[in-house]
Amino acid sequence: MKRAVLLIAHGSPERVEDIPEFLQNISRGRPMSDDVVREVQHRYSLIGSSPLTRLTQAQAAGVEHELGMPVYVGMRNWRPFIADTLRQMISDGVGYAVAICLAPHNSRTSVGLYKEVLFGQEVPFPIDFVEEWHDDPGLIEAFAEKLRCGWDRACAEQARKVPVLFTAHSVPKRTITEGDPYEAQTRETAALVAAQVPEIGDWHFAFQSQGMSGGAWLGPTVENTIAWLREAGHEAVFLQPIGFVCDHVEILYDVDIMFRDFAVERGVKLYRAGSLNDSPAFIHAIAGLARKRLHTEEADREREQSTQMGLV
Repeated sequence: MKRAVLLIAHGSPERVEDIPEFLQNISRGRPMSDDVVREVQHRYSLIGSSPLTRLTQAQAAGVEHELGMPVYVGMRNWRPFIADTLRQMISDGVGYAVAICLAPHNSRTSVGLYKEVLFGQEVPFPIDFVEEWHDDPGLIEAFAEKLRCGWDRACAEQARKVPVLFTAHSVPKRTITEGDPYEAQTRETAALVAAQVPEIGDWHFAFQSQGMSGGAWLGPTVENTIAWLREAGHEAVFLQPIGFVCDHVEILYDVDIMFRDFAVERGVKLYRAGSLNDSPAFIHAIAGLARKRLHTEEADREREQSTQMGLV
């Protein structure tokens, strides 16, 4: 039986010209106002292009090299779409797959939507979908490695300890009140990463990139937290987005442009941890997660075969 791994991500176009179609995919066909389209196009133009697809494919290539088996990429909102990738997997003769969503924290607004698309397809082979992996030791170590490296440089430049601010993408508050584990999981990831780098001391947490629809969104916001830290006497802040696993518009624009400008206007130097991208530690974490699920599947299959043969 040919086994494989499927990495699933949000998806993002590289060309500004493709933004209208991309936004239509996100909204599931609902029209977006011209102002929204122009604003998103403006943000993409400032960062050049989104590297999300390229980085996800690089992550897949690294995991494939480590595992020695095919690793595919499927996107919910852009090419290669999940449905197209599944068709390719069927054509390639895949008989079993582990699907890992590259959003480690379980939320119906992200992982739930990816799962809905994935299992909305007719696939002739079983798929083991990883619901969440926010506390995976490999993931925590990969984040800690980036934190340690960047924070040390920031402290050396400032000649003092710089406060650490962890961030994750905000979601509507109603999803949390209805039982979504997302908020608790993002905060747990931050705590686990901080525990790996105890020299940072006290740390802070905020939600970024709040939307403008769907009612109230989770806070505190990054902007309010930076302002509060400035009032407390800090002239520098070190930010690590633990809700994302690679560079894309929420990092390259929201953090590197919008939050940085906001901080500068208030006399604060904003530093950021490097994103995980295709770092060896992160590749090893994904491969390790897939390997565990593959070993479990293999053990279950062998147990079932032994039972059928009357050996158990």
